Amino acid sequence: MPEFPDLTVYLEHLERRTRDAELIAMRIASPFVLRTVAPAPADVCGRRVLGWRRLAKQLVLELDGHFFVVIHLMISGRLKWERAGAAIPKRVGLAALDFSAGTVIFTEASKKRRASLKLVAGEEALRALDPGGLEVPEASLDAFAQRLRAANHTVKRALTDQHIFAGIGNAYSDEILLRARLSPFKPSAAMSDAEVQRLYDACHDVLREWTQRLRDEAGDGFPLKVTAFHTGMAVHGRYRQPCPVCGSPVQRIVYAENESNYCATCQTEGRLLADRSLSRLLKASWPKRVEDLE
Repeated sequence: MPEFPDLTVYLEHLERRTRDAELIAMRIASPFVLRTVAPAPADVCGRRVLGWRRLAKQLVLELDGHFFVVIHLMISGRLKWERAGAAIPKRVGLAALDFSAGTVIFTEASKKRRASLKLVAGEEALRALDPGGLEVPEASLDAFAQRLRAANHTVKRALTDQHIFAGIGNAYSDEILLRARLSPFKPSAAMSDAEVQRLYDACHDVLREWTQRLRDEAGDGFPLKVTAFHTGMAVHGRYRQPCPVCGSPVQRIVYAENESNYCATCQTEGRLLADRSLSRLLKASWPKRVEDLE
């Protein structure tokens, strides 16, 4: 799922290409993508673009008249900038937003069709779509600490819960936790002041560094490599590969449709975290420490 760095770069390019343009038409290719009934697409077309913003992991197009188009990419949704009136791809295409300056194609490479498009009128209706997570880059250390400790979750879950913190997901939370030298299973309510400071600093550093990196990679072209598995990530998606900090093999915990990648040497004092399915299957044979893997 695209997260803060990817979404920020998306927004910058969309803003650059469409500000003050007119939304001429909205073409819906999938009956499942449009999740609202009022206002209708005809109500938002013919309006001038005032700008773009982010609402947690949602992209928001603001139009004059206090109308908004809210795009949630979920896991597999992506955007492409094409010439005006470009055709919507048949297999993965969901919708197209035709502007006077060009066309945004909305696609989803998944049969589950989780990505969505919502049309809302007024700031109050838009606020109803906000899960309420704290924007970490704009937050003070005190505000960050208060949210973190009030959550009473594992720190991994706290970072990725959009009701607690906005814009951070599975991929960048792995990178942040390695930088902060914290176990993903560390209880957020029990973190010391020093640990909270490390996590706060790591959030700022990782999000800033990756946003700039993705800006540089996209250059003047619309971002195409929007993925949860960027080349150059330290631990996310690097199971069994060497940690760039200490060289120990990166470990993985799989749960539901997500996974957590971490370095046992850097983050858990050499202890291997129990994978629910494999540890139950292997029982006494499940390795307890990173040296047991050798």
